Amino acid sequence: MTTTSLTVPQVSVLMPTYGQSHFIGRALDSLLAQSLGAWEAIVIDDGSPDDTRGAVDAFLPDPRVRYQRLPHNTGLGNALNCALDLARAPLVACLPSDDLFYRDHLASLRAALQDAPHAVLAFSGMRHHYNRETEGQLAGVALQLVQCMFRRSGLRWTARDEIESDDLDRLFWGRLRARGAFTGTGLVSCEWTSHPAQRHKLMQEPVGGINPFRQHYGVSAALRFHTTVGNAIDEVAQYRDLRERAPTPPAADGLDILLAGELAYNAERVLALEERGHTLHGLWMRAPYWYNTVGPLPFGHVRELPFAQWREAVRALRPDIIHAQLNWQAVPFCHELMLATPGLPFVWHFKEGPFICLEKGSWPQLVELFEYADGCIFSSPELRDWFDTVLPGLSSSKPCHVLDGDLPRAGWFGDARAPLLSAGGDGDIHTVVPGRPIGLHPHTVGELAAQGIHVHFYGDFTHGQWRQWIGDALRLAPHHLHLHANVEQARWVEEFSRYDAGWLHAFASTNQGELRRANWDDLNYPARMATLAAAGLPMIQRRNEGAIVAAQALSHRLGTGLFYEAIADLGPLLRDRPAMDALRERVWAQRAQFTFDAHVPELVAFFRRVIAQAGQGGGQAGRPPPGS
Repeated sequence: MTTTSLTVPQVSVLMPTYGQSHFIGRALDSLLAQSLGAWEAIVIDDGSPDDTRGAVDAFLPDPRVRYQRLPHNTGLGNALNCALDLARAPLVACLPSDDLFYRDHLASLRAALQDAPHAVLAFSGMRHHYNRETEGQLAGVALQLVQCMFRRSGLRWTARDEIESDDLDRLFWGRLRARGAFTGTGLVSCEWTSHPAQRHKLMQEPVGGINPFRQHYGVSAALRFHTTVGNAIDEVAQYRDLRERAPTPPAADGLDILLAGELAYNAERVLALEERGHTLHGLWMRAPYWYNTVGPLPFGHVRELPFAQWREAVRALRPDIIHAQLNWQAVPFCHELMLATPGLPFVWHFKEGPFICLEKGSWPQLVELFEYADGCIFSSPELRDWFDTVLPGLSSSKPCHVLDGDLPRAGWFGDARAPLLSAGGDGDIHTVVPGRPIGLHPHTVGELAAQGIHVHFYGDFTHGQWRQWIGDALRLAPHHLHLHANVEQARWVEEFSRYDAGWLHAFASTNQGELRRANWDDLNYPARMATLAAAGLPMIQRRNEGAIVAAQALSHRLGTGLFYEAIADLGPLLRDRPAMDALRERVWAQRAQFTFDAHVPELVAFFRRVIAQAGQGGGQAGRPPPGS
């Protein structure tokens, strides 16, 4: 290997790293083996939670290697900018700490730039996904950091305070490309290592997303977040007023509530508890999906407990009550938490997933959560009754409550309705699907179109998952299916009140009135019910008379449903203007029932009942020991 004095490096190699101590030695070893030795390496440890410094120590005797640790994670863009500020060479290469160079990588990229003085960047081919190779840019993704060498300039990477994205063109390459050509070597000289904790995998829905990203990097700030596959999310604007307001002074009888597990959709609903003087703490499951909201929470006012020492933290806190929730993914951790906290009142609040727990193998933990919790909350009366068939007498053996677990906060429910699209005079009817068009087949859209009924399908990320459905439906109803982007809660009323009615899940129940035959469609309150209610929209549902269907029962009780036997029935129903106007007003009058705030007084009263009963020795003595 040729060595060159550190005072005149030809290439500055930037290594941003976070939590990759088990990778970093392999990466730095590949750098030391380069045939071009006139480099400097700048390792920026972006607040790693592991012993990254210890992994780098063995390489620091080489004067070409420098290490700097940032006090907390600041994001890829800022870490690269910090490294650029320290770089001295005219050429810059990047070596993410989970990737590696082959021997002639730096030399071949440098030669490519020397041969193309007009070029501002050279890129190599790479090995990827274990044993596949590409001679240049991999189809479907931007050029990867490990592939590239560019001429140093005043350009800087887009940092987190502007946006977080997996799109490297948006973060840097696009601006650099505007300054000159990119040239390829055609040589496979590096490796882009595939593993689950890659940044783009943590960011991209449906497995990654904003919640896995936030948890992995410990991001406490609100984010502007937009990946190459998902919707743009602007938490900075969405939550500014919530974050910036002063904390609510604790009430004299306020509770210390430990929120545990995950908060699913509409997570900011929990602030309705804080706004009534209760103090909120958070302890979250690991490895969430994109829709499992976990902390640090972007709207603030919830104190996070450290996960690494959560047992000690819970013992020190001794909350008045643990409110464990919500989805099936949270079951294993909430079960572990319940067993580890004897003597603390514990409420298990469940929505979705009893059948998934059977499939995934977490059924025993789910049953024990209901069996040994001091209080249970069910998302619908039908789900409560279903669990009474699993644990006979459950709902009468301890305090139990019914509350849909992810209702939105009342603050999103504005009062200004928009004019109906159907008031335009052409006689057509406009219906909306906010989310997956479950039960609406392409031929159904065609049948609706024949009656002059339009379907407006919202959710650009969801569109990507339903491409075949969209294509088939458009062939049958090219003028009656309309695609729209996702709509944030603050715009629900403004956007959706334009429509005549909205679709709940369309399905024919097969339970014949027998609870044991019920499936999740029967027991569930779809999340979109609150979205439609916010805008005062009648909720279109198939009539399932004689069956046990939670959404149907609720709609009958509140007077919010529009029921049909067959699709051919809908045209006359939707065109009955006096009946539809009256139905819309009934839904509007019931809007508060679809907000979390409206149910907080009953929820707090339930918590106090659980605390009182647990204090009398009810329920807790029966908890099995950990590992039983």
